[in-house]
Amino acid sequence: QDGPQRKKRKSEVGEVDKQLDILAIGTAVGSILLYSTVKGELQSKLDGGHDSRVNCVRWHQDNCCLYSCSEDKHIVEWNTQTCKVKCKWKGDNSSVTCLCISPDGKMLLSAGRTIKLWDLETKEVYRHFTGHATSVSSLMFTTVKPMNESIPFDGITGLYFLSGAIHDRLLSVWYIRSDRKEKNAVMSFAVTDEPIFVDLTVSEVKEEPVKLAVVCRDGQLHLFEHILNGYCKKPLTSNCTIQIATPGNDGDSTPKPVPILAAAFCTDKQSLLLVYGNTSQPVIEKVTLNTSEPHICLVRDIQKVLSLKTDAALTKVKTPVVNLDTKVLVPGIPGHSTAVKTPASGKEKKKNKRKPGETEESIEERLGALDIDVSKVKTPGGLPQTDSLAVLLVQGLESNDAEILNKVLNTRKENIVKNTVARMPIYAVIPLLHELTKRLQGNPYSASLMVRWLKSVFTLHASYLSTLPDLIPQLGMLYQLMESRVKTLQKLSRLHGRLFILASQVAASEAVQDVPEINQTAKLVYEDESSEEEGSDDEMIADKDSDENWDEDEEKEEQSDEQDMTVEKEINGDSDLEPENESEEE
Repeated sequence: QDGPQRKKRKSEVGEVDKQLDILAIGTAVGSILLYSTVKGELQSKLDGGHDSRVNCVRWHQDNCCLYSCSEDKHIVEWNTQTCKVKCKWKGDNSSVTCLCISPDGKMLLSAGRTIKLWDLETKEVYRHFTGHATSVSSLMFTTVKPMNESIPFDGITGLYFLSGAIHDRLLSVWYIRSDRKEKNAVMSFAVTDEPIFVDLTVSEVKEEPVKLAVVCRDGQLHLFEHILNGYCKKPLTSNCTIQIATPGNDGDSTPKPVPILAAAFCTDKQSLLLVYGNTSQPVIEKVTLNTSEPHICLVRDIQKVLSLKTDAALTKVKTPVVNLDTKVLVPGIPGHSTAVKTPASGKEKKKNKRKPGETEESIEERLGALDIDVSKVKTPGGLPQTDSLAVLLVQGLESNDAEILNKVLNTRKENIVKNTVARMPIYAVIPLLHELTKRLQGNPYSASLMVRWLKSVFTLHASYLSTLPDLIPQLGMLYQLMESRVKTLQKLSRLHGRLFILASQVAASEAVQDVPEINQTAKLVYEDESSEEEGSDDEMIADKDSDENWDEDEEKEEQSDEQDMTVEKEINGDSDLEPENESEEE
């Protein structure tokens, strides 16, 4: 804004502050918007205080003062007239999610997970409280005066305040003591689900009970009524539970629950203002209930109310005029570059109805018409891709699912292992190393597969591992395992060599034994003139042919050859001699 106009805006803000109609809105980028509900426009914008999302904004009793907290761990005190930061200090080691100002305006409650009570003059912590296991979502004081009136009141000591957290079904009540000894909650209220909206009536008199209205995420409203008078060990249950349902008429006989979005006490502290239905079109109703009944179900026909609203809202409909040259961008698959064909003005529009003889197009033909590569859409069978492997690996490590881990870690391909390790998030590196260490101690076959994963982890995430302060205890088991295996490597190598020699010798001996026996019977026998051979031949002939004596004479080479053939046949068992041979030998 320009100078003169900016000054005018500042004066407007000062005037509107007196009217108490400014709505402060924290944004996700760290700025705060001041919106005038009377004028229906943005008055000013508060910048420069936060670097991250604003979680909570609280007005001080002094209308010009505003407090905000953020994900950047800081609390900022704003001057809304000058639109500048008045003071900024670190509120917690993690994000600050909720704020609450004390009834006298001198103290400030802040909460991330732990709760701190700040002195607004010195900006120092006055008291610490244990808090919740998760981020605190609601903080509010339940009393404005201490219950024990005999003790002098300093503005804060003796007061009670209430806190609720996300994913926590207990609302805790805390007591501010004069000493710093007690940091735990003095009592708690139990509800059925996570509280999303809390409202209460502040107790101003000692005997007056605190009335508490808690809307849970399951759509139920719980009402509590209790006098705060010290420590209570067991969680207190609700005096009354309220639900809203449809009547179940008009064809649908089953009543359906209608979620309650918020509830607040009216000024008389008896009647309630209920907000229920859809978040975009909520229904607001003021009801007076008999809280003596433990369960109350209100029947509301929400469809009729919403239909009346929608009919009234859709009275004016404007149809935009589109030129033929206009290019229309439609949502679809990335890379889908098919041009949208606008119908010509002279041609009639093609109807979607099929003729009786036509057949319906298949999905593949429709995809082809859309110019989409079908092969890319279909995922091949077998192992999933590396991005899904990385997701599977993280899921298996978080859930400790052996089946998922076996499927991923038994991968043999080096490039898949490298890509999976490269795509996995940083926080899963240490759990993966622990899982690999556990598997290395098992079967040697699995150990050979785990070494590939270890190599990829140390190669790709060495820079991250070197930044860990407790790296040595984290990897101590793996280091000892590798040392023990390296020490036994030499002995195992010698044993492997000896076993290899033994195995090769056994295999060679078995190969020799497996050779088939050779028939030692002679195929051909040549007889010399020595007497020993003649005697042995005569004995063999005598055994075969009933003690017939044979005398060898000097004959021609042809006759001796024939005699040799005859003896061979006799040795081989051929006792049936031809008549010609018998006569010649005789």
